[in-house]
Amino acid sequence: MNLPQHVRLVEVGPRDGLQNEKQPISVADKVRLVDDLTAAGLGYVEVGSFVSPKWVPQMAGSAEVFAQIQRKPGVTYAALTPNLKGFEAALESRVEEVAVFAAASEAFSQKNINCSIAESLERFVPVMEAARQHGVRVRGYVSCVLGCPYEGEVKPEQVAHVARELFAMGCYEVSLGDTIGVGTAGATRRMFEVVGRDVPRDRLAGHFHDTYGQALANIYASLLEGIAVFDSSVAGLGGCPYAKGATGNVASEDVLYLLDGLGIETGIDLDRLIAAGQRICQVLGRANGSRVARARNPDRMA
Repeated sequence: MNLPQHVRLVEVGPRDGLQNEKQPISVADKVRLVDDLTAAGLGYVEVGSFVSPKWVPQMAGSAEVFAQIQRKPGVTYAALTPNLKGFEAALESRVEEVAVFAAASEAFSQKNINCSIAESLERFVPVMEAARQHGVRVRGYVSCVLGCPYEGEVKPEQVAHVARELFAMGCYEVSLGDTIGVGTAGATRRMFEVVGRDVPRDRLAGHFHDTYGQALANIYASLLEGIAVFDSSVAGLGGCPYAKGATGNVASEDVLYLLDGLGIETGIDLDRLIAAGQRICQVLGRANGSRVARARNPDRMA
C-alpha cells in the first residue's frame, strides 16, 4: 500500500501531556505552550480538559487558557469533555471541537472512570446530542487498544466494537490508543485491519505511547495500513496514572522527523517545534523526552 501523502498531527501535549505532571503549571505557561505549538505550524491542538479539578488538578484553568490563547485561523483548538457539564463549560469557552473517551478493556474502564464500557458510552449520548445541536464536532478516543495493565492482551475485535459504537454515535474520527505502550508493529497492523472493517480507515487515528520504544515503528506500521492521523505530544510529555510504568506519548518532534524523512507533508516547522518543547521542559524542570530534540541540542538537554 502506498503511504499517505499528507499526515495530520493532533498535538495532545497541553492536555494529555501536562495532566500527569506533579507540579502546578501556570495558565500563562500553558498559553505560551499552545501559542508556541501553533506558531510551529500545528493545525490541531488539544488545549485542555473540562473535568473536575478534584480528579485532574492540572486541567484546572482550562477556561482561562482558552480565553487567552492567540487563536489562529484554520487551527482547531479542542478540549476533552467526558460529560455534559464539561461540554457546556467548553461551549462557554468557544471550543470548536471536543473529545470523549472510552476503553477497549473492561478492567481499565472500571479503574479509570469507575464504570463499564457500555455505561461510559451511554454517558456520551447527551454530549453527542448537545454537540449536534451546537454544530460542534466530536472526536472519540479508545484506550488500551493493544494491551491493558489489568487484563493483558486486548483482542482487536473488542477494539472494533468500541470504535464502531463511537463512530455510530457521531464521532467523526476515532483515535485508537496504545495507552501503556506495549504494542508492536505486527499487532498494530492486525488491529487496524480488523477495526478498518467496521470504521473507514480515513476516520481512524493512531495514538501511541513509547513505553517499550515501539511507538515510531507502530506509526510506520499504521501508515502502511493507510492511517494518516496521529496523536503526539511535544517533548514526549505525558503518561497514564492508571497504567504502571507507562511513559509519555510519542514525541511530536520524533514523529515529524520520521514523516519528513518519508517525504510526507505536515506543514510543521521542526526547529520551532523543538524550541516549543524545550521551553516547556525548562518550565517543568524535566528532561526533554524527544530523541530528535536531544540530538539537535545535546548541550541544552542535560
